[in-house]
Amino acid sequence: MTATTTTADTEIRAVLAERERAMRARDADALGELFTDDLVSFSLAPPLASEGRDVEALRAWLATFDGPIEFEITEAVIEADGDIAFARSINRLTATPKGSDTPFTLWFRSTLGLRRVDGNWLIAHDHGSTPFYMDPSTGFRAAIDLVP
Repeated sequence: MTATTTTADTEIRAVLAERERAMRARDADALGELFTDDLVSFSLAPPLASEGRDVEALRAWLATFDGPIEFEITEAVIEADGDIAFARSINRLTATPKGSDTPFTLWFRSTLGLRRVDGNWLIAHDHGSTPFYMDPSTGFRAAIDLVP
């Protein structure tokens, strides 16, 4: 491993740690600062894709939860070369939807494409996904009961 890779790995892990912190704090502005202006996002919630950094949409999404939000990035693997990097992980989100007394926990897959911009690593591509049961008798439902 070269010194550049080590430095990139450390810097990108700091981005992931800030993402965890900002999610737990419901800090849409801090989350937005982690993204490039031309972010492409394939998030768990509709639509199928969105483009651009949209702090107001983040703020509105965070407001759909009552109480604390727990967010954990696990099993992160980072590969960087020059000013481009990929990070993959298994993430856990625990939150209580507004109007519900019961929190949910969702484990999901995450792949991030990062780009170094003016010396800082930013998320340019954000893809979160859950596997689904590919059996018609289950209605092809999302496999949200999986735990690593």
